[in-house]
Amino acid sequence: MSRLAIPDLETAPEASRGTLNAVHQQLGVVPNMFRLLSSSPAALGAFMGLSGGAAKLLDVKTRERIALAVAQVNGCDYCLSAHTYLGLNLARISPEEIALNRKGGSTDPKAAAAVRFAVLVARERGHVGDKAVAEVRAAGYSDAEIVEIVLVVAENILTNLMNIVADTEIDFPVVRAAEAA
Repeated sequence: MSRLAIPDLETAPEASRGTLNAVHQQLGVVPNMFRLLSSSPAALGAFMGLSGGAAKLLDVKTRERIALAVAQVNGCDYCLSAHTYLGLNLARISPEEIALNRKGGSTDPKAAAAVRFAVLVARERGHVGDKAVAEVRAAGYSDAEIVEIVLVVAENILTNLMNIVADTEIDFPVVRAAEAA
């Protein structure tokens, strides 16, 4: 059971219901994380703005690879479960690739550079050196794309922290950070 209240669609604040209904229309369900955020309409709106903007960054496979790596770094089982499901079903990433992403790697050299950099940004709280930036550039990422990688890391740290604090009940097939192969 979650530590913070997770409203259902009927008990969510009126100001959050339109957003929750839109999430339901898009996904067919309203994941617990969105319901958790709905307790504060302002927080839900802020997250949706960030999430909507981040959906335009990089490509879906790279975003999901980063999300998996960051969830693993932060030990967020909720986000690891959600992004494993999304990685498999939305981004069409293989189970073997997901296992590598969780370890900070990829079979694709360019994706591996992005994931390695994302892990470093998350672990070091942004205190990366010139060498790390040079390596991600050498893999073919522009400065704008490096900014995008950092933003995707930040978005995922936000959701990791929220779900760790709330101990959000996992409503996806469960994947545990402690079970990394």
